Amino acid sequence: MLDIRFVRENPDAVKENIKKKFQDSKLPLVDEVIRLDAEKRATQQEVESLKAARNKLSKANGPLFGQLKKCEDEAKKAELQAQIDANNAAVKADADRMAELDKRQAELEDKIRDIMYTIPQMIDPSVPIGPDDSANVEVERFGEPVVPDYEIPHHVDIMQSFNGIDKESAGEVAGMGFYYLLGDIARLHEAVLAYARDFMIDEKKFTYVIPPFMMHGNVVKGVMSFPEMEAMMYKIEGEDLYLIGTSEHTMIGRFIGKTLSEADMPLTLTSYSPCFRKEVGSHGLEERGVYRIHQFEKQEMIVVCKPEESMEWYDRLWKNSVELFRNLEIPVRQLECCSGDLADLKVKSCDIEAWSPRQKKYFEVCSCSNLGDAQARRLGIRIKGEDGKTYLAHTLNNTCVAPPRMLIAFLENHLQADGTVTIPKVLQPYMGGKAVLVPNKK
Repeated sequence: MLDIRFVRENPDAVKENIKKKFQDSKLPLVDEVIRLDAEKRATQQEVESLKAARNKLSKANGPLFGQLKKCEDEAKKAELQAQIDANNAAVKADADRMAELDKRQAELEDKIRDIMYTIPQMIDPSVPIGPDDSANVEVERFGEPVVPDYEIPHHVDIMQSFNGIDKESAGEVAGMGFYYLLGDIARLHEAVLAYARDFMIDEKKFTYVIPPFMMHGNVVKGVMSFPEMEAMMYKIEGEDLYLIGTSEHTMIGRFIGKTLSEADMPLTLTSYSPCFRKEVGSHGLEERGVYRIHQFEKQEMIVVCKPEESMEWYDRLWKNSVELFRNLEIPVRQLECCSGDLADLKVKSCDIEAWSPRQKKYFEVCSCSNLGDAQARRLGIRIKGEDGKTYLAHTLNNTCVAPPRMLIAFLENHLQADGTVTIPKVLQPYMGGKAVLVPNKK
């Protein structure tokens, strides 16, 4: 969400940014919001003028009342009373007009806010320009992608070889997009989360948090754009509560309306949560596998920092993901998201993609985003400096790991020709010391 003053003073830059995001249908909104803002400011000026006039009239009545009380001349008394009555009538007329103006001002504020929620954040100059994810740019690869000389089955088939997944029963219980994980696969799922948690706490020194898994509507509107909200969020019927689609939402929501001390910056947090998503839209659910589903678990990274530090933290966050996946011996690459693939609140974003030897291509496993001051502006998150002045914070987030999607990359890259799955050394303590998983005999 942009500052209305920035839009007012830089309309051409805002329009150019909209064009870069290939959202030309939003171009008229810039002129419209500037017009509404001008009317709102004019309305406010009229209200202030009326208040001054009302106060002047009310103040003038004081001496008139005093004169009326002392006056013995009937004609003069009538004249004074007429002046008082005229002043009272003018005060009432001013009050009635101010009530009308206050109502109009509230209407204008709502309209302006709705439009400002729709105008996208200014993207960073380094963001590549393109209409959609087909224009995303590979930046760097980490680890050598390998295609073994034996077949890599579908990840569900690998899991089933360990009696590790039951989607059929889950479908009967909850419908498509859910799953049961069992045995070694369930343990592997939790081992990856536990390792990611400890990696962020012990090696990266982030503070561990378990947040609420539901949030109010005002937090939803503060942390995400409306298209995302409609496509993702589950609402609790009859209550002002939504299930989170990622712990980023309630982690940032924790600071709503707060002024943070500059001395405490940056706040570096890592959170665990289940995540719930409707997955409405072009992607939809994956019918057979567990890549795109309604329910999953995730370890997340969150940073709240000073504006001048946010790009440095952006680089540190995505590199954390690369390091973690390389520790798990999974080849990955960084993919820079182009302008048309950025959600409206994002300044800059990249995906970390893992290598799939079965598909012979990379697929997304982490998403790192710098949201600038967009979320902070919506939620009123400010930082107070040593000079006593306050300014908006910057917020960032990045996926640490999100199984079971991450398990797809893990199983495919560690599957051996005999059907066993090797366990990297860093993960073995979380798997009871096991160095290899052996499938069940048929």
